[in-house]
Amino acid sequence: MPVADLPEDVAMLDVREADEWAAGRAPGSRHLPMSELAQRIAEVPGDEPLYVVCRSGGRSARVVAYLAQQGYPAVNVDGGMQAWAGSGREIVADPDRTPEII
Repeated sequence: MPVADLPEDVAMLDVREADEWAAGRAPGSRHLPMSELAQRIAEVPGDEPLYVVCRSGGRSARVVAYLAQQGYPAVNVDGGMQAWAGSGREIVADPDRTPEII
């Protein structure tokens, strides 16, 4: 799904690694690195569509395919956080950092 079509209060699952997450993320998103997904699958909410995001859309597409096989209603965010930032949507970072997408 393109960033432009996402609702303002969308629940997003960010599957990037910790350094990417710390540098810049969508407000209110949940962090669950792709590398930890299988071990932490119980943490994934399954009652509403979950919008999955990474840096550019590749990792999140693989995660969406995996989640769909497990019965989760997941949607890939096309273009990832690069598209999010490029569309002018808010980005937040850890308190000691200036928000950026790395």
